[in-house]
Amino acid sequence: MGLPRLGGQGGNGGDVWVVASKNMNLKKFKEKYPKKRFVGENGANSSVKALKGLKGADKEISAPVGITVTTDDGKILGDLNSDGQRLIVVKGGRGGAYYSEFQPSKGQARHIRLDLKLIADLGLVGFPNAGKSSLLTAMSNARPQVANYAFTTLRPEIGKLMYKDYKQISVADLPGLIEGAHVNKGMGHRFLKHVERTKQLLFVVDVSGFQLAAKTPLRSAFEAVQLLTKELELYKEELVSKPALLVVNKMDLPDAEDKLAELKEQLQNPHEYSNLLPDDMIPKSYMSFKHVVPVSASTGFGVDHLKSCIRESIDEEAMETKENIHQERLQALRSQSHGHL
Repeated sequence: MGLPRLGGQGGNGGDVWVVASKNMNLKKFKEKYPKKRFVGENGANSSVKALKGLKGADKEISAPVGITVTTDDGKILGDLNSDGQRLIVVKGGRGGAYYSEFQPSKGQARHIRLDLKLIADLGLVGFPNAGKSSLLTAMSNARPQVANYAFTTLRPEIGKLMYKDYKQISVADLPGLIEGAHVNKGMGHRFLKHVERTKQLLFVVDVSGFQLAAKTPLRSAFEAVQLLTKELELYKEELVSKPALLVVNKMDLPDAEDKLAELKEQLQNPHEYSNLLPDDMIPKSYMSFKHVVPVSASTGFGVDHLKSCIRESIDEEAMETKENIHQERLQALRSQSHGHL
């Protein structure tokens, strides 16, 4: 409230913020905020001692890094991708003043959703049973659940690749895709939303191909690659422009070398082999892989070479990003200099 007889102004109500914290995870979040209701404090009334009332205290919600804040109807309010980043989600009401007959106004109120998307250097992309979890175990310190049936991975696992110079690269093993994931079949969007935040993609296919169930068709390794590409493309087209590597797993199986040679030939000339795919499975653009690496996650064959390829690819991208930033700064300086002239 304001103070009519002296023309005072009441303090504004407190705002509500979501603040990213590297020390917060989903488990801690649920424990800390069981009621899920957040209110900024009321502003103070004006008084003879303080004609301008104090603003109410803001309410801060600590959330994990990687959160997207949306409204109930899906409108994105903002992304919080680094520690300490802040986003105001509702504003407190204005304190009473002369123009409002000294009556305060109500603060905003809204329902929000916090959607966590993992941030990792690499995201493993593959159909169920391609051996992604076994590969992550072989490469890193992660210990994901591994079994010989589809959808073992029900929640993302993050592994760290460690190098002799202490460089660390994070790899996310994400729930397995199936055909139709872009329309939310299977793990659907629970998988695809995490792919958006990874810097690069690591496609993993079984050299012998893939069959989800007895009634579904057997897909070759080439078909699996194109189906994965199509699912990413249908969900969000820019995903297929990310740098990508291809891992051909299970090289310990019989005839693996012949099948690998066939796959490489098909990948070099994908248009010639597009007749192997139904029309609705052909991607608009074929993935270009920086490396095609044969491995056996179960025996360890090729795993060290794969780690070297991953390091090379990540380092190359970091150098390109630095160079682009440098060029943009130079361009900005030239523009400023031109303006002064």
